[in-house]
Amino acid sequence: MTTIVEPGALSPELLEKRVRELGPWFHNLDLKGVKTAPDHFLGDYPSFKFANFAHVIPPDLTGKTVLDIGCNAGFYSMEMKRRGASRVVGVDSEDLYLNQARFAAGVEGLDIEYRKMSVYDVAALGEKFDFVIFMGVLYHLRHPLLALDLLREHVVGDLLLFQSMQRGSEDSIDVGANHEFWETELFDLPAYPKLHFIEHRYADDPTNWWVPNAACAEAMLRSAGFQVVEHPEQEVYLCRAAAVPDELQRAVYPARTGDGR
Repeated sequence: MTTIVEPGALSPELLEKRVRELGPWFHNLDLKGVKTAPDHFLGDYPSFKFANFAHVIPPDLTGKTVLDIGCNAGFYSMEMKRRGASRVVGVDSEDLYLNQARFAAGVEGLDIEYRKMSVYDVAALGEKFDFVIFMGVLYHLRHPLLALDLLREHVVGDLLLFQSMQRGSEDSIDVGANHEFWETELFDLPAYPKLHFIEHRYADDPTNWWVPNAACAEAMLRSAGFQVVEHPEQEVYLCRAAAVPDELQRAVYPARTGDGR
């Protein structure tokens, strides 16, 4: 659990010092007037991005449980706690981010649980959450569809907030349910679902592995058993857990059960 920092326990100078000791920060948080990443290359990130889709998230999460996967320094975890969520769990695989998140939540007086965990291990949580946040993670994974399958099977009880970096066409087309073996032109269409593989680095980051186009992101969500209910901006989707398509029940190993679990 978060160790709450009592008001006045840290002077502005000590707060500034501690923030710099915990750097570098990827989330630009405002902690009692101290900005954690004031020179962020994206600007006031992720606050400015959140402003574009905050309206699709239930404003009152009283009594709801929230799981923030790839929580980084905890911006979204804290926003969900401020909306009244009864329990918020943030997970990340990086100690740097978890230390930042625990400190930030403590300064803000928010009781949030943070755990070190890979997305592939979410079954170990042993529960489903009312609202799951999965933003800025997919393209860092070597096995992205497996991650979506695990989320649907083990932790998403109702809503999923999903975001992934996208490149390529922003359009989506109906490609049909089946194709003849000799039909090849379809795959050259810019809007055909495509997952671009990065062998080495993208933006100097060796953890960037896959970047979908818009059609691919949407198709992967459907394939894993999610229904898109809101699409407030290009890369962001609010989804609801739905049935896994029948044709995919027997198309994975081990085979899914009939109810999609």
